[in-house]
Amino acid sequence: MAETKKSKKEPVMSAEQFREWRRALGLKQKEAAEQLGLKKRMIQYYEKGNRDGRPVEIPKSIRLACYALSNGIRDFDGRSPTHSTEETGAG
Repeated sequence: MAETKKSKKEPVMSAEQFREWRRALGLKQKEAAEQLGLKKRMIQYYEKGNRDGRPVEIPKSIRLACYALSNGIRDFDGRSPTHSTEETGAG
């Protein structure tokens, strides 16, 4: 029997968890936006948890990107990830 889309609840990243993620990486809102490919305003909405009084949910793609950045992965070409040490030359 196939499960309906509503029966599986996806994990939720709260506004507070998102803000803590950014701060733990030492990123300013603008830097987090650049690394996630977003506008700074979206970072502000995610951290506030709403936009014009309406709730804002952090999409799965952004949650996964946060996880990747937390683990030093800066990009992915479909074959192998680019780690932060490869970009900076540190090793």
